[in-house]
Amino acid sequence: MAIEPDVKDWTWVIERACPACGFDPATVRRAEVSDRIARSANGWGDALARADAKVRPDENTWSVLEYGCHLRDVHRIMRERLGLMLSYDEAVVDGATFANWDQDATAVEDAYNDQESAVVADELARAAADFAEAYRTVADDQWHRKGLRSNGSAFTVESFATYALHDLEHHRVDVGLAPRPGD
Repeated sequence: MAIEPDVKDWTWVIERACPACGFDPATVRRAEVSDRIARSANGWGDALARADAKVRPDENTWSVLEYGCHLRDVHRIMRERLGLMLSYDEAVVDGATFANWDQDATAVEDAYNDQESAVVADELARAAADFAEAYRTVADDQWHRKGLRSNGSAFTVESFATYALHDLEHHRVDVGLAPRPGD
């Protein structure tokens, strides 16, 4: 059964705490962003190795495997978008623009729940490491650079880090993991 698409605009998590997962944007520090992104992959290997990783807890909730695939793709897309924000020519345009990404269509098209859990665990770990490394390279004078999502939501490299961290940490809670491993 197909899950009803999530059409909520989650950009509010840049400004206030998420009651569902406890994420607080006030805890995001530039110096910690890359480490938090890297740590967001901790525990996913064990979660994806569960015997019931492909079982949806109910008809409206993704399985652990589907969440793992989603998080792998979130890391990849966020890294790509960060790259766009860091590479546009400020003399020519006032920010990067992001193509639309329909996460729910991707889940269906890529048959998330038919993928191999061990492969997804490896891919998620690699994608998290790559995204973390991309943030590790952000220079002090680049945190103001801009990006614009297809729905009009505007970000800076800094607010984008907060938005991304919420997504990465929130979905950990969705599968029974601590939101911030190592804290």
